[in-house]
Amino acid sequence: MRDKAGPGSTAGAAATAAFGFRIKSGHAIVVVLAGSATEPTALARSVIELSDPAVAETRQPYHDRFFKQENDPREIARRVRIVERCATRAIAAFVTGARREIPETTVCRAGLVVGSVIDPARVANPHIRAHASEGRLFRTVVEDALRAQGIESDVLVEKTLAATAIERLGRPDRDIKRSLAAFGQALGGPWRADEKAAATAAWLALAERPRRARSR
Repeated sequence: MRDKAGPGSTAGAAATAAFGFRIKSGHAIVVVLAGSATEPTALARSVIELSDPAVAETRQPYHDRFFKQENDPREIARRVRIVERCATRAIAAFVTGARREIPETTVCRAGLVVGSVIDPARVANPHIRAHASEGRLFRTVVEDALRAQGIESDVLVEKTLAATAIERLGRPDRDIKRSLAAFGQALGGPWRADEKAAATAAWLALAERPRRARSR
């Protein structure tokens, strides 16, 4: 992990932590929260590469340069294999580092914020279909890589994230925004929409464990 919180962080004392990811094409912004859904504490944030910086086309593996869809299945398969390898390695390194830095803390769950979960096969426009395919790919490789580390995750659509947070956290929107701003102050800038989305996902992951326990 990097970009850790400064003085006042409870990294050593927290018993439970959660990861929140904002999945992008080729990379992900991740925020780590600990404690409980009632009193979460911001521990760290980072950017994880899900593609190979040395192979530029793996950032958008279903594209052929700008605004065109890649139509060679062998080339797509090659790029996807690289993405899978890079994402698996990067997530494993991140989780290992997080567990090393907060050794007495259990990572309970992760939340993944995505732009859409639409099936690419349902998209008629080739360029938009390429984006949908990349969205599905990067979401899936993160889910699989986390599961390999023993961490289950929930997928959240960015468009409905705020409403989901209000419902599941049981707080008004203004209180949630105030807490998100406080996380940003603890972790330092830049603190943009992607970082706030990742923090919200981590917060919801902290809330998900007891919510699931009650539903059993």
